[in-house]
Amino acid sequence: MNLIGVDIGGTKCALSVPDGADRVREVARFATTDVHGTRERIFSEIAKLAPPADTNFGISCGGPLDAKRGLILSPPNLPGWDRIAICDELTQRFGGQAFLMNDANACALAEWQFGAGRGCRSMIFLTMGTGMGAGLILDGRLYEGVTGNAGEVGHVRLAPDGPIGYRKAGSFEGFCSGGGIAQLARRRTAEFAGLSTLQELAPEQLTARAVGEAAAAGDALALAVWQEVGERLGEALAVLIDVLNPERIVIGSIYQRCERFIAPAMQGAIAREALPDSVRDCRVLPAVLGDEIGSYAAVAIARYHADQVS
Repeated sequence: MNLIGVDIGGTKCALSVPDGADRVREVARFATTDVHGTRERIFSEIAKLAPPADTNFGISCGGPLDAKRGLILSPPNLPGWDRIAICDELTQRFGGQAFLMNDANACALAEWQFGAGRGCRSMIFLTMGTGMGAGLILDGRLYEGVTGNAGEVGHVRLAPDGPIGYRKAGSFEGFCSGGGIAQLARRRTAEFAGLSTLQELAPEQLTARAVGEAAAAGDALALAVWQEVGERLGEALAVLIDVLNPERIVIGSIYQRCERFIAPAMQGAIAREALPDSVRDCRVLPAVLGDEIGSYAAVAIARYHADQVS
């Protein structure tokens, strides 16, 4: 079966196809513009591929979505994409089948099929980027929940108060996302008066990336922030390990880049909080697909649905 992946992002879109059994090849990349122009560009790039009538299309997009009905429902990073029936639009033009999935679930499929989760049957993928979401692979299948909202771990409260994520103070996303890490640094600057270069940055410059760069230079405030992030991440992972008993937890984005600052405190919290037998059988790994994950994710959606009917 022919497979084509469509990754729709707030700044760029990409089309990709399988390249053998273990790789994906990007065949087009272009800037996201207005809703009409972007869709027409997607359709024109697909037309160049002359897809046969049995093609499976996988579409990865940030939510909110109605994945079962193939609708994009006004994602904040895609203004004007209001109830866009992207799956119907594709199949009416090219035939075949089209499947829409939120980017956290799609990235979970990508790391499971092509990346750090290969070969296992139970895996949790955590985005740990701008936000904190999860994709759940349980017993060899993606678990989406009754309304497709399974994996919204960022909404879980870890503390009565703390940085805000998911409009909730003290949430997992608040402590362990890019925006939350910046909030933590701002909250703790008074503890390190005169001891941190981060105090010299304007608020808009105080980002998770800046905290990572400062930690690499030995900055005391930055190292303290990563210690707290690691502890909160480990507490949340301990709950997931106890409840779901996965073989692997794969963490993307910020964890990929800053693992050395986060992992020691994270592992300590997991050892303290989770069941020892479950911890023994679970590996926590950084994602490996990096900046290419969106293209892999879109193809992974198409391949996953093809495998379900084969």
